[in-house]
Amino acid sequence: MRQRKTDYGTIILHWTFVAAFAVALVTGLRIATETPDRTWINWFDLVLPRDSVWVAHMQAAIVLVAVAIGYIVYMLRSGLGRRVQVDRVRLRGLFRRGHARLGAVIALMYWIFFIAMSGLLVSGGLLYFGFYSGYDVAMLHWVGTWVILAFVVLHVLTQYRSGGASQLLRIFRPAPLPAPPPRLDAIELLGLLAEQSARPPESEHAAAPHEVSLQPRADMRRPAESDRTPPKAGSARPRNPTLQANAFVVAAAAALTGASLLVATDRLAVDTVHIHRINPADAPVLDGDTSDRAWRGVRPFSLLTGEGGNFDGKGETRIEIRAVHDGTYAYFLFTWEDSTRSLKQLPLIKEADGWHLLHSGFQVGDEHQYNEDKFSVLLTTSDVTLAGGRTFHPGPQPIASAPATMSGRGLHYTAAGYADVWQWKATSSAAGWMDDTHFGPPLNPTPMQTANVVPYKGGFAPDPGTANYRDNFTVEADSTGGPRHSRLVAPLRLPKVVAATTDALGDIDLDPTHGESDGARWFMTEQDSTLYSTELDARIPIGTVIPGVILGGEFSGDRADIRCASRWASGLWALEVKRRLDTTSEFDVPIRSGVRMRVAAFDHSQIRHTRHVRPIRIEVE
Repeated sequence: MRQRKTDYGTIILHWTFVAAFAVALVTGLRIATETPDRTWINWFDLVLPRDSVWVAHMQAAIVLVAVAIGYIVYMLRSGLGRRVQVDRVRLRGLFRRGHARLGAVIALMYWIFFIAMSGLLVSGGLLYFGFYSGYDVAMLHWVGTWVILAFVVLHVLTQYRSGGASQLLRIFRPAPLPAPPPRLDAIELLGLLAEQSARPPESEHAAAPHEVSLQPRADMRRPAESDRTPPKAGSARPRNPTLQANAFVVAAAAALTGASLLVATDRLAVDTVHIHRINPADAPVLDGDTSDRAWRGVRPFSLLTGEGGNFDGKGETRIEIRAVHDGTYAYFLFTWEDSTRSLKQLPLIKEADGWHLLHSGFQVGDEHQYNEDKFSVLLTTSDVTLAGGRTFHPGPQPIASAPATMSGRGLHYTAAGYADVWQWKATSSAAGWMDDTHFGPPLNPTPMQTANVVPYKGGFAPDPGTANYRDNFTVEADSTGGPRHSRLVAPLRLPKVVAATTDALGDIDLDPTHGESDGARWFMTEQDSTLYSTELDARIPIGTVIPGVILGGEFSGDRADIRCASRWASGLWALEVKRRLDTTSEFDVPIRSGVRMRVAAFDHSQIRHTRHVRPIRIEVE
């Protein structure tokens, strides 16, 4: 059997694509484990990478773009477009049998692949650059991935069907690019047919029917010197085999140029938040009101974040950032879309058998129903495009020597140093502090974390100091339910006056998708509550709902560096924040030009926040 071969340009482009797509696939699947309801991907944890997945994913994407450009140029320069050409003849083959139908199917599959790959690259670019990083584009990227995978499987099967093992092995056997066949001149063909029709059948020079040739004779193809006319301007020129052999060089140059332009665009197109200088007398009042004079002349920086939990099922919200400073303090105004004002932070309800915690995933550190709305800001001095790759590590067990995550999602930590993290919470931050925390090197797990009673948090920890909020319950191990189970005991504090606490909750609606009424308060203070006692508990009727958050005391230490105020109205949260430009704390990042920022919104979710790929550069006026 004759060994089938393929031109070396096709082989190089083919295997470059395979390698790049394989890297993009495994890193993309690892990244996708952080998307809500896709933790099933952790079934393939052993074959998915753990380190630098974001960087590798973007590098593979650049190679795929280069291959796409190179393939287009190569097809045009080499004359191999017939491989993927879909014309009437090919389409008619769909209604025939055998190789005609198979050839048509293969050609159509190529075009499905081209469309899916284009969608994959375009959607990836939109997500990366933040032009549109919402639900629809993310789904297009997700679906496109599986279409490409399906094509790979069908491609192998159809190629085998068309020529067996020899057809599959030709992609491993390089050969020179063949010269294109000579073009058939229609005028010469018509002349040849006319001449043969005019010949007498009895002529000794007449050819038998089966000997008639459709190619021009030598004497017809070589006119006399006097009969030759110069070719018209713009007429087709015969292709030079030597030039054709360099088609891959041209394609490679185009691919490298396209990839270089993409990298240059990435470096030049920096998302920037400008912090404008104001007079101290014009500093905004922290009350959640966006009408302050300081905000009127500030153009907001806007970005669409996605891949979060809830947010009306799409997991996306648009965030706008305004910022000013007075030389001592920086002021930020964050606004974002959220159709519900969610304040229910792990409330407790009394039933016939005692108190129960309302939750859906708290036991594994992934509560996504009975949780307060939150907002987070990350500051880092890391001068890299993908700063998030230095602070977040996906997978169910990013640290081999530490406990696995109970939620199946990744951990926040750094290799060295600290990333500054601010956290606002709709209920827990009601007293006016935004919790000052950080991502640092992985912490040693506690005994309860080692036993998987409470989730291990990697390098995420509060700054030194105290907070004024805490949970209104304790967690104890339940030896009867296995190591990953827990049970919640009686509340730590009960209301002094049940009716007053109930009134403060507003219109009680325990549907987690419904927001709270205006003026509702889903926390108790130490002043309007008392320590738990069985006597007081006995007087509380069944069906009573009490808050899961207790406020008492003050923030202190490094944890008290950030003041805030918030307001929700008409489907929009507004959060005003104040912090010193430089707190001098080792756990905080000074607010100065060149610092990178990331923002994230939570819709009644513990860890399922929205995200954006590229960080935002801060420029201080």
